[in-house]
Amino acid sequence: MSTNIAMEQRKRIHPSKFTLWVAIGSMIMMFAGLTSAYVVKRSMPSWTTFEMPTIFWYSTAVMVISSLTMIMALRAFKQRERVKYRALLTLTAILGVAFVIMQVIGFSQIWATGITFAGSGAGQFLYIIAGLHGIHVLGGVIALIIMFFKAFSTRMRNYNAVPVEVMSTYWHFVDFLWIYLLVFFMLMQ
Repeated sequence: MSTNIAMEQRKRIHPSKFTLWVAIGSMIMMFAGLTSAYVVKRSMPSWTTFEMPTIFWYSTAVMVISSLTMIMALRAFKQRERVKYRALLTLTAILGVAFVIMQVIGFSQIWATGITFAGSGAGQFLYIIAGLHGIHVLGGVIALIIMFFKAFSTRMRNYNAVPVEVMSTYWHFVDFLWIYLLVFFMLMQ
């Protein structure tokens, strides 16, 4: 009887993972709606275009590398390689911060070209869509920093992989989302 219960519990999704997937579904719908509105609004005659700054390609590479380091951090955590996990989690957090800084620089460059909140809406949509993504990345960076402090805490010796798995899934999502947005904005120029 206890074997059946244990097998049934393994089939269930952890509440934190379920909540994350519901949130990701909501975010996908939000960004799909915003990018759809961008496409519709773009057909207006007064629409202005912009060029994507080169730094966005570098920030994309940084984000992809951070996803790889997060994969390796999760693997190290599951294999109980604490030192390796700490190093990889630290690197992922540093890369996340670097991504945010590069995004600020890139959007400052766009702003300097005259694409602002004024006008037909190109700037408004661009900054709202990218700003919402930035907020999600910043939330991920904050979560990474919290996990960083927990990883180096001498008081905690918890080997529950669920928080690391949730963080990993979220981080891959914001990575994928940025790649989608970059490709979308490149195609819409």
